[in-house]
Amino acid sequence: MELPLRPPFVLRARVLTPLAAGGTRYESDGVLAVDPAGRISAVDAYDRWLAGHKVDPQAVTVLDLRPWLLMPGLVDLHVHLPQVPAAGLGAGLDLMTWLDRYIFPLERSFDEAAADRLMPQILRAMARAGTTTMLAYGAIWPDSLHAAFRAAEAHGIRAVIGKVMMDELTYDERLPRERILDVSLRQSAELCERWHGADEGRLRYAFTPRFAVSCSTEMLHESASLARHYGAYWQTHLSEDRGEIAEVARRFPEALDYLDVYDRAGALGERTILAHAVHLSHRELERIVESGSRVAHCPASNLFLASGVMPLARYLEAGAVVGLGSDVAGGPDLSMVTQMRVGAYVQNALRTVGDDRRAILDPLSWLRLGTLEGARALGMCETIGSLEEGKEADLIAVDPARTAPLPGIDSDDPAEIASRFIFRGHPEMVQAAWVRGRLLGR
Repeated sequence: MELPLRPPFVLRARVLTPLAAGGTRYESDGVLAVDPAGRISAVDAYDRWLAGHKVDPQAVTVLDLRPWLLMPGLVDLHVHLPQVPAAGLGAGLDLMTWLDRYIFPLERSFDEAAADRLMPQILRAMARAGTTTMLAYGAIWPDSLHAAFRAAEAHGIRAVIGKVMMDELTYDERLPRERILDVSLRQSAELCERWHGADEGRLRYAFTPRFAVSCSTEMLHESASLARHYGAYWQTHLSEDRGEIAEVARRFPEALDYLDVYDRAGALGERTILAHAVHLSHRELERIVESGSRVAHCPASNLFLASGVMPLARYLEAGAVVGLGSDVAGGPDLSMVTQMRVGAYVQNALRTVGDDRRAILDPLSWLRLGTLEGARALGMCETIGSLEEGKEADLIAVDPARTAPLPGIDSDDPAEIASRFIFRGHPEMVQAAWVRGRLLGR
């Protein structure tokens, strides 16, 4: 089947999407039209659309994808691009040992040549997994960040990427320690000036101090100041591992807790994304909600590194904005469906073993977390995250036959479709992915 490479086009298929106003829309025989600018101009039942638009079927080409399913593109709120080759390695190690043994050596080698070689493969793998938007960490080398952005520019994915900043615990052997702070800040600002807002906002920049263990107070404060100055994002890690939390307390004795280190640096706000946030105190959770900061939940990584279990239902009940992250290479793969599935298992276990009696999230809620809520965390929910008129056409086409337990078994119930998508996710179920109506390379 020849799929449309660019807009405009009209697709006939099943349509399943969360709605920005709440709830879910499902059309068993639907239509999705994309205008020449790459925006969704119609989502409707096919017959109603045909009658309402008085369309001559002979004059308008409608690509019939039935029984495929159209869904919003998935949003990966936390991924480490240099770490992809290490996915699946380091089981049984704690976070800090894993970083020293596997991750820092790999990131040290992620120079421009490595990024040029690996990034096209990584982006194609993301598209095959249905990811159309990513918030990513690079390495500390600016040339490799330029290469990563160039690859994203050519591929078509929607990307927010940042150069990792580390002036304390660092693998930078090229500069004297006393110069790292100033050089890293300057390089990050130059990257932001070049790439933040490129291609009409499809590419954006995130100032990226790795975490409090590897950054001085000055690094945290100055990077947050730069993010505000440029209107860019600010991302880091928070409370992933108890050993990490203890080390932060040792390094920053004046802080009330881990989050307070970032708060004192002026880093909290709606463009701040905090990865993990597994072990938050009541005060920290309240402050995250109050400040409008966002959380990237990475359940597969948290289990792989034995970091802990996030009480997701408590965070959502408190009003936190939470999306999902693959956290490769802490997570095993680039699939956001893996995060939905593992996250659901973890929350079920919390209810049965951990005595958390909050309501369990249903499959449609997990689908929302992996799409619209990820977009909300990035401040993009007016633009992407759901299939609604006026939004940019970031979507995927899924073959439900790939998720069926046996040939010929199907469902026309949206909750059941979402359940099979999550719990019987197949590596080949995503048939296509588009950003702004442009087909992504797979």
